[in-house]
Amino acid sequence: MTIQIIFKAKKHYNVLTFFDPRKTKLASLIKSFKALRPQPSMADAVIAPPYDVINSKEALELAKDRPNSFLHISKPEIDLEDGISYNDPKVYEKGKQNLDQMIKNEVLVEDSENMLYLYEMIDNDIHQLGIAAVGSVEAYEKEGIKRHEYTKPDKELDRVNNISSLNAQTGPVLLAYQDNEELSILMRIIAGRDEPIYDVKAIDGVTHRIYQVNQSDEQQQILNLINSMDALFIADGHHRSAAASVVKKNREKENSNHTGQESYNYFLTVSFPESEMNILDYNRLIKNSIGITTDEVLKKLEDHFEVTSVDDAFKPSEKNHFGMYANHQWYSLKLKHSPTDDDPVEALDVSILHNLILEPVFRIGDERTDPNIDFVGGARGMKGLELRVDNEEMDFAFSLYPTPMKALIDVANAGMIMPPKSTWFEPKLLDGLLSHRID
Repeated sequence: MTIQIIFKAKKHYNVLTFFDPRKTKLASLIKSFKALRPQPSMADAVIAPPYDVINSKEALELAKDRPNSFLHISKPEIDLEDGISYNDPKVYEKGKQNLDQMIKNEVLVEDSENMLYLYEMIDNDIHQLGIAAVGSVEAYEKEGIKRHEYTKPDKELDRVNNISSLNAQTGPVLLAYQDNEELSILMRIIAGRDEPIYDVKAIDGVTHRIYQVNQSDEQQQILNLINSMDALFIADGHHRSAAASVVKKNREKENSNHTGQESYNYFLTVSFPESEMNILDYNRLIKNSIGITTDEVLKKLEDHFEVTSVDDAFKPSEKNHFGMYANHQWYSLKLKHSPTDDDPVEALDVSILHNLILEPVFRIGDERTDPNIDFVGGARGMKGLELRVDNEEMDFAFSLYPTPMKALIDVANAGMIMPPKSTWFEPKLLDGLLSHRID
């Protein structure tokens, strides 16, 4: 039995869940699985960007003359009539048809036994080496795999329908764990000793390598180290995690012989150590629907910020420092007084921006639903912000310092929720290299 207490504190909601202490011990956080994956010779033809970082038009262009691109599974609307909605039932049906065809053609094959995999990403000075496995839905539900964001109902339902139709999870959830030197040493030994089963380069130039952990003693050692941790933390993939929980509940109801060991009790994950996670800034664009002038905005900002006009695009290099762009001019906004609140959410720069600028100055309420705000990941740079303002699509841009990984962990450990669009992780995991079929 569980008891939930929901209370509102300083404009964000906290949910504390108390579990019967006799039932809180989790068997595991992760386990090995039988991956559905490309034939090694077909990997370059299959790999695709994550489904949620490109639109249908971009997917159509990327999949042109690539019949085995995973985009035919992750963005199957590209194979249907123009303008069809992403959540039309025909889209889910087409995705299933395309997946079945690629399995039939042996473009994708499933491993015959449970396995763990190492997932490596290399991009200039970025080097990440983590574990690909399946996470326990029970651990997610009991906060052993911790979340820090709310989900949007429409996006969650889309993932529920996608997983239910495909009978597979095709987009891995990105997890983080607090650094463990023993685990890192073991993974480096395996990656340095063994040849990768895949070594591919994504369209953004990032190298992705997958290694099978073939030795059973090393598999068990990895599982023991991960499963002895206090928690794993969702970095990216809250909708996929929540959808896996819904699908599990649905299938459990339909299965009179449910044991808890069925594959639908798990979801596809890749976990990296905290110190290797790379978070970029997640910036804001504002449409001036209230008719406030730039001079009026600057005057209001002086209550809380040291405001300075600057010649070049301003990308903050420290916390509590922001950039603003309007009318072809950049400004530096430095917070006069650092927050004294020990609340880990209120101390975030995204919260400071909302509480001191977006809400009082621009009357932006719920950032998840307000039509006058948009978000731009740091990978698009300051030019991406300038372009949207200069073409008069938006009126003001705000640049932020990236949310530290420690802040994410602190918020998740406190059982609290970050504001929307607080983090942008790069590089992104590819779709198509590893999938998880469910019962």
